[in-house]
Amino acid sequence: MTVLVVGLSHRSAPVEVLERAAVGADEVPKLLDELLHAEHVSEAVLLSTCNRIEVYAVVDAFHGGLADVSTVLSRQTGMQLTELTEHFYVHYAGSAVQHLFAVASGLDSMVVGEAQILGQLRTAYAVADEAGTVGRVLHELAQQALRVGKRVHSSTGIDAAGASVVSEALADAAAALDGTLAGRRALVVGAGAMGALAAAHLRRAGAAEVVVLNRTPERAERLAQNIAGQGTPARSGGLESLAAELAAADVMVACTGAVGTVVEHTAVAGAVVTRAGRPLAVCDLGLPRDVDPSVAELAGITVIDLVALQRRLGEGDRGAAVAAAQELVAEEAQAYLAAQRSAEVTPTVTALRKRASEVIDAELLRLDSRLPDLETKVREEFGRSVRRVVDKLLHTPTVQVKRLAEGPDGDSYAAALRALFELDPQTPAAVALQRSGDVLGALEARLDGPPPEEATP
Repeated sequence: MTVLVVGLSHRSAPVEVLERAAVGADEVPKLLDELLHAEHVSEAVLLSTCNRIEVYAVVDAFHGGLADVSTVLSRQTGMQLTELTEHFYVHYAGSAVQHLFAVASGLDSMVVGEAQILGQLRTAYAVADEAGTVGRVLHELAQQALRVGKRVHSSTGIDAAGASVVSEALADAAAALDGTLAGRRALVVGAGAMGALAAAHLRRAGAAEVVVLNRTPERAERLAQNIAGQGTPARSGGLESLAAELAAADVMVACTGAVGTVVEHTAVAGAVVTRAGRPLAVCDLGLPRDVDPSVAELAGITVIDLVALQRRLGEGDRGAAVAAAQELVAEEAQAYLAAQRSAEVTPTVTALRKRASEVIDAELLRLDSRLPDLETKVREEFGRSVRRVVDKLLHTPTVQVKRLAEGPDGDSYAAALRALFELDPQTPAAVALQRSGDVLGALEARLDGPPPEEATP
């Protein structure tokens, strides 16, 4: 079983395609269930953020798994597979591990180094675990990715500026409002993780008041109370208050995660009439968009959306901290893969020693039948001597095969060991099953041919 990544992100697809591929929070369990019922998929995690949709799957064959995941994503988006695959990127085996570690570290984010992705990855894992689509492989990989992400953020300084999509959008909003958000009235539409992050940035920027609107007023009220508790005036309401609040706001951040448009053109147009020419900065961070695109045509309105941010942040920061982070990710990926290869050869070594023990037991039994009058002490000493000889003969090859298994061609050494000693290919699997108690850990599928480390379907 091997890890396959199929995804789209701000690096491979325009926002219009990402909008069509976006998966609402309530749709994730259904999509995970579809993936798990695909022929070649045994585990799956779906990571969906404002600038990426990725499936991490454990598959028994590269081409079969790729076809299964691509078909599910095509059905989700309503796009033809040939159209959608133009924007896919695919990682397999070692490349998949390194990609996940890079994502967790913020290296693949629109804002390089942003730390929000760690929480999003943790949520994606928790949802998949709750849905029953996480097994041993993705559990271990996800936990390692979170650890690597934390290490990169804490030791390289990649996130020293604390930048995120939210902070970058608000920086553009401040530029549209004479360079500052201090003393401004702010409106946050959406009370999820991104809404909370926006509210925190607005509070730190010195906003005079923060109003939180949400479909669920209770969630909006909790966030408003939190903001007020930190010294910034705040209040909450439902989405029915949107038009009235727009009339008084200087900056709005919309980040609901809803599937359809939340901020309609008519609501903003109505507010423009009462604003007497006062500018309004609108940050639309929803995927799909929360704000009707035609709002940008209204006088006095500046819209900062993911398209604008993608254009401005496309190149990203390539400084020393990023280089250090990339080096650390590569080092961690190599160490993880080496440990996995070493773990995979352990059942073969155990099977070899078990086979040797069975041969010794059979020969000692034969000795008993031929020399029944042999003294007990002599028989016991003879048995110990035979076992010592066999242990010494097996010591070097078993130590060496574990060491060699950590290299790029590690699997071939375990296969050679099985061939040289005529071990049943099923025996290592049975040993692994007994050791881990996990059926998935005991099954090792073989591909017809080695797939590429990274390929485009």
